[in-house]
Amino acid sequence: MKTQLDVHTHTVASGHAYSTIQEMATAAAHMGLKILGITEHGPSIPGTCQPIYFRNMHCVPREMYGVKLMMGAELNILNTQGEIDLDESDLRTLDLRIAGIHSLCWQGGTKEENTAGVIQAMRNPYVQIISHPGDGTALLDFEQLVLASKETHTLLEINNHSLAPARHKTVARPNNLELLQLAKKHQVPVILGSDAHISMMIAKYDKIMPLVEEAEMPDELIMNYSTKRFLDYLKPMPQ
Repeated sequence: MKTQLDVHTHTVASGHAYSTIQEMATAAAHMGLKILGITEHGPSIPGTCQPIYFRNMHCVPREMYGVKLMMGAELNILNTQGEIDLDESDLRTLDLRIAGIHSLCWQGGTKEENTAGVIQAMRNPYVQIISHPGDGTALLDFEQLVLASKETHTLLEINNHSLAPARHKTVARPNNLELLQLAKKHQVPVILGSDAHISMMIAKYDKIMPLVEEAEMPDELIMNYSTKRFLDYLKPMPQ
């Protein structure tokens, strides 16, 4: 199946990425993508965007070069209570809200406490995707996360960038394989994410596709293959 979307990417605004919004959109158009998500890091990451950046996103066209743009954020889950680093008024300005654990701003605990914190973030009505839960930054109970994903319609991401050798995340491969196997067992959809920090990384899923094949993951459980399925599944904006 051909991927139609990539919704976890970063531009120069994140402080440690290397392409502009227009460069990213041009690359997505050349690849034939229908949806591109631009999800800058939340403000707890050093050198990234402050809340005012997200408040001004109305300036950005939501279609460029024939590609639908979803302007959002990769929020930080800060602690085992599931707190995130933008308030509700800022969250309401976003088209897409991903949340993940990053070692630079995470205050963790036991496996059970960490899992409870991520599930609490999943129950946040604004959070639609959990980024790279399998990268090993925190010990997590993946079966509990998959069940919470099914309950809350919060997608779990299988993250390509986590498996890059330069990241030295040695548990990412077995963790992501386990996530895929559990998602298949419970018939819960997942989303593939490139976590692109430069335009040529967009929709690059080369490191995770062997895991998808090993898990014999059905195409209908991979959200990247249908824009309609993805958009229909996403949590709506709270009223």
